[in-house]
Order: sequence, then structure tokens, then C-alpha cells
Amino acid sequence: MTQPDRNDSDSFTIGSGESNPRFKPVEELSYEEARQELIEVVRILELGQMSLDESLLYWERGEALARTCEDYLEGARHRVEKALEDSDYAEGEDDTSDGADSPADGSGFAS
Repeated sequence: MTQPDRNDSDSFTIGSGESNPRFKPVEELSYEEARQELIEVVRILELGQMSLDESLLYWERGEALARTCEDYLEGARHRVEKALEDSDYAEGEDDTSDGADSPADGSGFAS
């Protein structure tokens, strides 16, 4: 059985037992990749079958992944808020009627 090439960053699999894994930089991960890797890191840590040093390495990686996921979600939240603001602004510009077609009770239905 041959060993994976240690210079190939794609050869590392989380939980492979490699004592000094080289992780892909979190900045290069998509939200989905970071989330999936975080789930795997949590599973590995829950097993509790590593040395303290290995556990700390995975803990630190999990923290970095969690921050990355939070940053992606925060960015998505801002984009949604901006889109809603733009939508509200556009609706306000399109509303040139004087309210004559709107019911007085504000129900949205004409009687």
C-alpha cells in the first residue's frame, strides 16, 4: 500500500490520523466547504481519541472554520438587507398614485 504524497494538499483527509495535517486555508473555502469540514472536525473531537496536541490543533481549526461560516452568514445577511432596502426604495418610487384607488381601511382590498 502506498502512502499519499505529503506534498499534495488534496491528499489529506480529516481524521486520517496524520499527526500534523495541513489544512486548506479557510480563506479559500466556500461556505459549504467550511461548514462540512466544521461538522467533520466536531465529529473527530467528539471521538476523543487524539493526543492533547492533536485535539488542540483540531479545536483551533474548528474555531477558524466557525468564524469563516459566521463571516459568510453575516455577509449574506447584509446582502439580503440591502436587497430588501433597494426593493422598498424601488416600490416607493413606483408608488405615484395619490391613494385614490386604495381602500380607506388599508386592507388592500377595494370594496
